[in-house]
Amino acid sequence: MQSLGNVLVVGGCGFLGSHIVNLITKRHPQTQVAVLDLRTTSNRHASSNVSYHDGDITDAAAMKTVFSQLKPDAVIHTAAPHFDLPPEIHDKVNVGGTKVLLQAAQESGVKAFVYTSSASIILDPRTELINADERWPLCTGDDQPEYYTTTKAYAETAVLQANRKPENFLTCSIRPAGIFGERDVQTLPHMVKAYRKGQTKFQVGDNTNLFDFTYVENIAHGHILAVLALLHSHQMLPTVPLDTERVDGEAFFITNGEPTYFWDFIRAVWHEAGDRLPLSSVWHLSADTAWAIGTILETLFWLVGKKPNLTRAQVRYSSMSKYHSIAKARMRLGYAPLVSLEEGIKRGVQYILEAEKKAGEKKGQ
Repeated sequence: MQSLGNVLVVGGCGFLGSHIVNLITKRHPQTQVAVLDLRTTSNRHASSNVSYHDGDITDAAAMKTVFSQLKPDAVIHTAAPHFDLPPEIHDKVNVGGTKVLLQAAQESGVKAFVYTSSASIILDPRTELINADERWPLCTGDDQPEYYTTTKAYAETAVLQANRKPENFLTCSIRPAGIFGERDVQTLPHMVKAYRKGQTKFQVGDNTNLFDFTYVENIAHGHILAVLALLHSHQMLPTVPLDTERVDGEAFFITNGEPTYFWDFIRAVWHEAGDRLPLSSVWHLSADTAWAIGTILETLFWLVGKKPNLTRAQVRYSSMSKYHSIAKARMRLGYAPLVSLEEGIKRGVQYILEAEKKAGEKKGQ
């Protein structure tokens, strides 16, 4: 398809959102893309088919005006506050902001609404995720160790409950796992920073835990496939697809389909950044010992208002299995990863190295 109509990408100046904008303009060049973000100064696309609009998604009156002016056929909602912000911000933006967008979309005749959720909304403190699929229950409240993730689950629930209300308003949710790539601000930069600090000689656990990391373009691809599927279902209204084919009202895990041993991924990142430390020189720290150290460090750093390099959450993630089935996305969305894990690591790390080089050259001028 040359055009998806008018598509509004909420959070389109962010990491994932900007990759979605890039992929839409590349694969559906006649699509009119509008980007809505709190500030639209970064990650802007040069295409004449892309427009930028500043706005706060928690402001209902402002969103009503934006939607009435832009008249989008489809909305892709990727906006979310930073993980480390206070709980009240997560409530306000993830839950409240999503409900504001849903209402504005319903009232303005939007056909398709795709929400960016999180694969972690089924993760509790005790259960490892082994090829987990969409039938697993959501984990929220006291059972969910991260409040941010609880609010993502509440927002997803609101999105799926809004499906076919009204009848011509179709919604679905995409659950990415372990996102990384160019313009990444969390995953790869921290790993490269650890390499720069000479921290590649340490490892927590025995590296037998499989983990999902997903290249950002594959996640963007999953979102666009969801829009296509919802628009197709919209054309078939009032028909309701078979349960085995249905996309509207459904959630989908999107990963690279290449679960890898946790430390293998990190060492691949370090290798691409220049690390050549032999595995025989790596010190293995048991998960229990690392947990005890993390507990002590968190307590000490909390007293001075800082965050240590080793936390209990990091120990948990680095020593547990967490990978998901993408069979549902393959079957119903026609999803298949576009970029391999190896190629994604190469692209993401090279982007960081080139940015460091440019920064160094600019500083030396």
